[in-house]
Amino acid sequence: MIDFNRHKLPLVIAPMFLVSTPDLVIAGAEAGVVAGLPAPNARTTEILDEWMSQIHSALSAESKPWLFNMFVHSTYDRFDRELALVERYRPTMVSTALGSPKHVIEVVKNYGGSVLADVITPEMAKKSVAAGVDALILVTQGAGGHTGRYHPLAFLQEVRRFWQGPVGIAGCISSGADIAAMIMAGADFVVAGTRFIAAQESMASSDYVAMMAEATIADIVESKAVSGVSANWMLPSLEAAGIDPAAGRINKPIDLSGNRADKAWKNVWSAGQGVGTVLGAQSCAAIVDTLHAEFQKATDERIPRLSIFRT
Repeated sequence: MIDFNRHKLPLVIAPMFLVSTPDLVIAGAEAGVVAGLPAPNARTTEILDEWMSQIHSALSAESKPWLFNMFVHSTYDRFDRELALVERYRPTMVSTALGSPKHVIEVVKNYGGSVLADVITPEMAKKSVAAGVDALILVTQGAGGHTGRYHPLAFLQEVRRFWQGPVGIAGCISSGADIAAMIMAGADFVVAGTRFIAAQESMASSDYVAMMAEATIADIVESKAVSGVSANWMLPSLEAAGIDPAAGRINKPIDLSGNRADKAWKNVWSAGQGVGTVLGAQSCAAIVDTLHAEFQKATDERIPRLSIFRT
């Protein structure tokens, strides 16, 4: 498992569907954190091969870690080709979503990598632990994109009853103070997405970032109407696309074959409940620097205040 003590913050930039790019992954590593790339962002596995080669070439010489995210749902028909690319380029960490991580564990551990599993329930966490993952990412209520259902503090404490290994928290990690709070609560690292949608190295359009800059928590709605899976969206984006968030395809089976997920998401924009921290486009390095300053301020101010309760 990656040692976050070597990094500027115990932070992973979330692998965001139709947002993350190889440039963002490289910029995150150069800024002192870990960044993730979701495999489906590349329209074809040939493009994905080029992207992974680009990241590997930029980061391998200095052994800077990065994360690769894979859909492992049974309907995802690129899985075998993507797993072959994992074996070739050996990303430091591989995270899995929408299914069991067991299918990637042998390949990743054979080259010394770590496997992380996104989970939204304690039951999913237990299954991932039994499969042999190295770390859990608890996707909690308010997360952008595919979201969770539980409060991070309650979910973390529930998981700590049976798992003492590395745990990351995803969902509403939008400031340095949020990072400090989750570490104080017992997490080992955090995963932040929404703040980095506005990174200049991302795929997000200027209109997407402008909508985020005007949005508040009240503009974020959870719906299954786009992909069939619960996700958080900016309501103005759904309205512009003519999508009723209450008319979700609740009983329709998930089908990720043929890049259907791409077609479902490309005209609507996701964000988490921490969207209010996004004020406009910035470089990835500037965002990391701001988070680091906020983290230092929070710990400098709050930890001394807590000391009075130790006696």
